[in-house]
Amino acid sequence: MKVILLGKVPGLGNVDDVKDVADGYAKNFLFPKHLAVQASAKALNEIVAQKNRLAKEEEKDLHEAQSTASKLDGAELKFTEKVNNKGLLYSAVNAQKISEKLVSLGYSIDKKQIIVPQIKTIGEFSAKIRFRHGLETSIRVIVSAK
Repeated sequence: MKVILLGKVPGLGNVDDVKDVADGYAKNFLFPKHLAVQASAKALNEIVAQKNRLAKEEEKDLHEAQSTASKLDGAELKFTEKVNNKGLLYSAVNAQKISEKLVSLGYSIDKKQIIVPQIKTIGEFSAKIRFRHGLETSIRVIVSAK
């Protein structure tokens, strides 16, 4: 009997795989546990349509990430912060502050995407922004005293 797996089944396959299994295995194990459905023409067409839809969404997401990465490549973010008499910042510039600044500029960048050590002094620093699909870009962070 041909079945379409609804979940990962160890030793058999992953989600949306079409497998040929024994009738008893399908009826007594896979179907009662909602791990599979019988492979009909309608179900197979739905899977193909869903995979096509996911591929289009993934492609759209890749283009958006590439566009954002190219816009941000080499960009400069300027921060003006209070410093003490030793030149140290009272409040460090970190991924959270950089993310908030990027969001205010219209980019939807999460703090988890930004790789930068905590900046506690005045100067120029480099930060990396990682996107899905393995894309990465660098920005410059310029911190000056108030």
